[in-house]
Amino acid sequence: MHLEHILPAYDDPLFSILLIIFIALIIALVTYGWGLYKQKREKSELLNFLEKFENSKETFDFEDMHFQENMLKPFSLLAKAFETSGEYPRAISLYLYLIENIEHKKERLEIMEQLANTYLHAGFLERARSIYLEILHLTPRNSKILYALGFIYESMHQYDKAKETLEPLRRLNEEIETLENYYHFKSLMMQNDFESNEKVKQIKMLITKDTSFYREGIISLFALDTKSAWEMIDATHIHELMDILWFLPSSQLDLDIIAADKTLCTLYYAKGYLKKELRESNIFTIDLLATARKAGIVNGDLLFSYLCKQCKHSFPVSFSRCPHCMAINSIQIEEKIAESRPKTDYSLL
Repeated sequence: MHLEHILPAYDDPLFSILLIIFIALIIALVTYGWGLYKQKREKSELLNFLEKFENSKETFDFEDMHFQENMLKPFSLLAKAFETSGEYPRAISLYLYLIENIEHKKERLEIMEQLANTYLHAGFLERARSIYLEILHLTPRNSKILYALGFIYESMHQYDKAKETLEPLRRLNEEIETLENYYHFKSLMMQNDFESNEKVKQIKMLITKDTSFYREGIISLFALDTKSAWEMIDATHIHELMDILWFLPSSQLDLDIIAADKTLCTLYYAKGYLKKELRESNIFTIDLLATARKAGIVNGDLLFSYLCKQCKHSFPVSFSRCPHCMAINSIQIEEKIAESRPKTDYSLL
């Protein structure tokens, strides 16, 4: 029997259909095989990458523990609890174990992010940076990781590298104007080749351009040029500078500017620097201290705490970035009256 009697002719529609099915099957098999190979290669590269962190796994012994998918959620919660309580080695150990055993890429990347965050909170900036970069290698359009990477570079005072994260964020349509100004401001203050006059000029321009930098700008101006700092004092923003003005040494006061503003007059009368008559400032604590001083009670003082307007966490020291949520210039000054302490030369500048 001839072969042409068994196979359909080339112009037979059945032959075309069979050929299409055969080609589709080959493509599907190749695609499936390539996917398996790529997944296996990524897992191998990830395990090789994690070898540098192996010493962190000594906290737990996982050799006799067989991983199951239902262990992911409870182990993740346990690791987060360890991180929250400051037991970073235990959290890191659990995260590494999960990353090595999770098969799904999305879940693995989420745990990698948690691991990087833990290293960041523990102060291992270089390790956190390495993991963030690895995540970006796998998911380049990850804006959350780009923000975190920028914060790492900022913490390492590598502001040029921090600025490199801005362009990808801009392409992802993120609002980065404040962040861009922030990196510019920080890098400006770090540069030693700038003359003080040029720094003062640029700080004034930044304050005018973005009022959210008013507090940080005034603090820097007091450190660079006291006269310029007083020239930029705005009566409507004095409460943002309450702690700075309160602890300012008497040698840095500009009495002419203070005398022209009732809030400043009352503040420094309450502080004990001025002997003029009492004038209301419309700030309750300052007016109360001033009234007490006029009545002869001179042992009052102010204690300050610092609230983040975004996450509402409170801190005992000032910040330009919230230590909890990393928000920029979100500080809110809160003051309360306390008994005065012995005089010192302490200043916030």
